[in-house]
Amino acid sequence: MSAGWRTLLLRIGDRCPEYSGSADHKEHIFLLQCAEQLPHKIPFFGVLIGLMNLENEDFAKDIVDTTQAKLQDALHNENRDRIRILLRFLSGLMCSKVVVPNSIIETFETLLSSAATILDEETGNPSWQPRADFYVYCILASLPWGGPELFEQVPDEFERVLVGIQSYISIRRHFDDIAFSVFETDEGHSPNKKDFMEDLWERIQILSRSGWKVKSVPKPHLPFEAQLVAGKSHRLSPISCPPPNLSQTSSEILKGQEKHEADLKYPQRLRRLHIFPTNQAENMQPVDRFVVEECILDVLLFFNGCRKECAFYLVSLPVSFRYEYLMAETIFSQLLLLPNPPFRPIYYTLVIIDLCKALPGAFPSVVVGAVHVLFDRISNMDMECRTRLILWFSHHLSNFQFIWPWQEWSYVKDLPKWAPQRVFVQEVLEREIRLSYFEKIKQSIEDAAELEELLPPKAGPNFKFLSNESTENTDGHKLSKELFGMVRGKKSIRDIILWVEEHVIPTNGAEFALDVVSQTLLDIGSKSFTHLITVLERYGQIISKLCPNEEMQLLLMDEVSAYWKNSTQMTAIAIDRMMGYRLISNLAIVKWVFSPANVEQFHVSDRPWEILRNAVSKTYNRISDLRKEIQSLKKGLQVAKEVSAKAIKELEEAKSVLEIVEGQPAPAERPGRLRRLQVHADKAKTEEVTMEESLEAKGALLARALEESKELLKLLFKRFVDVLTERLPTVSADGEIPNLRAGYQNVNFAARDLETATMEIDNENGADKNSEPNGQNTKNGYSVGELEQWCLCTLGYLKSFSRQYATEIWSHIAMLDEEVFVGDIHPLIRKAAFSGLCRFTNEAMHGMVIIQDEIRE
Repeated sequence: MSAGWRTLLLRIGDRCPEYSGSADHKEHIFLLQCAEQLPHKIPFFGVLIGLMNLENEDFAKDIVDTTQAKLQDALHNENRDRIRILLRFLSGLMCSKVVVPNSIIETFETLLSSAATILDEETGNPSWQPRADFYVYCILASLPWGGPELFEQVPDEFERVLVGIQSYISIRRHFDDIAFSVFETDEGHSPNKKDFMEDLWERIQILSRSGWKVKSVPKPHLPFEAQLVAGKSHRLSPISCPPPNLSQTSSEILKGQEKHEADLKYPQRLRRLHIFPTNQAENMQPVDRFVVEECILDVLLFFNGCRKECAFYLVSLPVSFRYEYLMAETIFSQLLLLPNPPFRPIYYTLVIIDLCKALPGAFPSVVVGAVHVLFDRISNMDMECRTRLILWFSHHLSNFQFIWPWQEWSYVKDLPKWAPQRVFVQEVLEREIRLSYFEKIKQSIEDAAELEELLPPKAGPNFKFLSNESTENTDGHKLSKELFGMVRGKKSIRDIILWVEEHVIPTNGAEFALDVVSQTLLDIGSKSFTHLITVLERYGQIISKLCPNEEMQLLLMDEVSAYWKNSTQMTAIAIDRMMGYRLISNLAIVKWVFSPANVEQFHVSDRPWEILRNAVSKTYNRISDLRKEIQSLKKGLQVAKEVSAKAIKELEEAKSVLEIVEGQPAPAERPGRLRRLQVHADKAKTEEVTMEESLEAKGALLARALEESKELLKLLFKRFVDVLTERLPTVSADGEIPNLRAGYQNVNFAARDLETATMEIDNENGADKNSEPNGQNTKNGYSVGELEQWCLCTLGYLKSFSRQYATEIWSHIAMLDEEVFVGDIHPLIRKAAFSGLCRFTNEAMHGMVIIQDEIRE
């Protein structure tokens, strides 16, 4: 036994009371927790427990029993990560002769049986296939760790499990994740496309044919095998899976809601994104790629919030080959994961930064290559992913002094203003200025002076009533100056409102009054974000008085946009804060974003979309906050009721104890204690009533917010349908749907660096690996017309909003079907909205059945 292992074993139990320590012996059995939080080290923990099993069988038995109990609890609580990791841990224990192989087989068969039951139309509910897929995925994911041992120890039983998996794969429905693809494709349903489960099963089959040889899984048990076989192998108690959620309806809408709920509870962990070509990325076997991806995802999961530790473990995985390219691809796949990344995008930004610092000679060049390749494919990128990439890239550059070889992208200046590559560079530069200042970013692109044209105007207010000799005598300038004086003189809100109503509106009208007041107050608050907040808090009532309806609120937003026309950031912040103070409604913001002036910007600027995203997000964040508050109040009310009941009971019991005084019954308790009990009971009852009133008030607010959200969704989709219907090319007489990318032509790029080679999209995420990407930009131009690009962008955002707020939309889908998605809606509109909801038409479902049949053949 090596010195390292001996040291670890000798230290076990040092802190127990039996050895003059202060910790309980149960607390010191931390190996299971270590395995859960460092799952890539499971083989080493397995060997350690195996060696301890030689000396203390009861200790190892406790580990096995605890693992089984945790697994059972995780299955019923639907704790996906714990289920997956505990199955891997059990496989590791089996390799170290701690667990009987047949116990692992029984566990696998239980999961397989449950998965098959879920898919059964009579005894299960096929809408919950994501849960069934997850169970089988957990089995497959543990096979690289325990498959070789099972193949050697129980080959017949193991073969039975593999046959069961093959049977399951053959009956499950193929999952077409077009709604979650990072890149839009024109291929439709490719018969060669495999979903994640089919792909993973193929990788395991390749592993089986190779004799279960896995390079990426450490095998520390092999040097100790002669010792480990002497230990007692323990049986794992049987597990049970929760019964399937039976469907109580044949309604297409309710089934869609069930499927959406299942997708939320059991999301696909990874949607693989191959950025680098095979001749550049690390050459590894399919199953090794899967194992390293799993390890990377585990480190990201368990070290979120600990960026330094995360980077340390990412660069020190226990594998014998390099994996920088795979690590970059995996992290970018998580950053761009749809509908939402597992963690906030800033986490991945920080991890990438720390990896660049941890591997200065390797990882920065990998990131540079990834950015170039993603940039080459930006025309086909999902709109939500494009926005995330812009935000990540600008933030990333801000941590490296904004250094980037911009000259390589200088050609985008000559592309049409709607070309996605040009818009991408334009938006990155605008975001960089938010993180720095105009002169700094202008200096950073000195080597590509042509790109200065894409810089936004230097930020600063555009005050309509700025005093100068030629304009200071106009009514607007005089009134603005007077209002400035009133604010500086700290006149009351009431006085200012009276001044507006008596001196401004009668002479010039309400719209002119709003013009003067909004421009002046915005100018007073223009020095900083804090100044703006202060002005809105103090003088928001004046604006509210002038904007009693949506028509005036639309004018108010026009004023904000005009004042901050040189600052997208301040426009978005001001409108967002005004909505927060209820000076502007979310419905008014939707109408303003879809006004003609903004609609014309949909394909060339993120400005209107940022404002719309903020408004919708704030609406549903408010609902989420109210639900959390109501949940907290319900718990508090339950406690208050218990306290009140207990106090009343104590008071009644005290009053009920009597004694005979001068021949008459009287309370035995002292009067002072009775008074204290009465006060306590009254106070507890008052607290209970207060809680009930608060709960009722919050419930009313939630009901109002839900009704507002319903109207918001209806208006949002109605506006999308209206503007798209006006501009989309019509469907031909024979029913052929127009191809908005028809102007694209296959483009062969001149060889650049190896780092910027053409990207491959793997079978799970778009086109076939060997197909050339369509729709690339070239230095000679961009082949999609402006109207077509406008349609592509707007359809992309429609899909993005449908996907982002699918839960809320499903709860109102019947209303939307009746009031929005009615009549002869353009099929491209229906496709965008429905694919975001993973709601497929009969034709699409028929196509998916054909794909599945072809894959099986």
